Amino acid sequence: MLIIVVGRGHSGTRSIAQTLYASNVYMGSLLNNSCDFVPANNLYRSCHIFSKYVNYSGNYKWDFSGALKQEVPNSFRKLVQEYLKPILESKNEYRGWKLPETTLIYPWIYDLFPDAFYIFWSRHPFDSILGSHLTDDLNDFSVDYPTSKDMVQNRAISWLYQHEIQQCIPKPKNSIEVRFEDFVLNQEKTISKLEDSLQKKLARIPMRPDSIDKWKGKINPNEFSYLFDAMNYYDYFYE
Repeated sequence: MLIIVVGRGHSGTRSIAQTLYASNVYMGSLLNNSCDFVPANNLYRSCHIFSKYVNYSGNYKWDFSGALKQEVPNSFRKLVQEYLKPILESKNEYRGWKLPETTLIYPWIYDLFPDAFYIFWSRHPFDSILGSHLTDDLNDFSVDYPTSKDMVQNRAISWLYQHEIQQCIPKPKNSIEVRFEDFVLNQEKTISKLEDSLQKKLARIPMRPDSIDKWKGKINPNEFSYLFDAMNYYDYFYE
């Protein structure tokens, strides 16, 4: 089974990657401290190819129709296959990878791997945007968006974009949505659901409850009202 983690950077995806790694899921030949499969230059390059077919519509909305009706280019396919070569060639029954930038090309990743199992990982955006990540400025991946001089605003828009890109196609039949907060506060229940879906026993790793709601007193929700509809999707509060 091929397992693909889809989730924005600084959303706690390291937790699920560590869990899978500790459960004898092959996660790649070389992992960094965040349990990302590296080197990732080829996948970063593939993001620029995908972004050429995405248009910013205004009012914090993007049009993905150009990418969705476009056949996956051979150049994109080759870059992804080169990046994933150790994983695709692995003989392990369970194998997969975690790299947050995968989210930026998710629709075409699904085209290439429709039978994979997808773990859609989310975290409250206000906690997610407290720290910096490579995808903070979407221009770095050729994505058009309303840039701000305030980097925290740019991070928030990046969070929204990555939410929207996950919603632009129907969820795969082999998939599950997991909130970081549930993984922390209700780990046993959440992992049990994952085990049922994967048909595999999973390890338990230590989690820190103080990693939740760190945004309180640091973020003014009213400055990010354009996130509210997306936050409702995950049942995240903003008061």
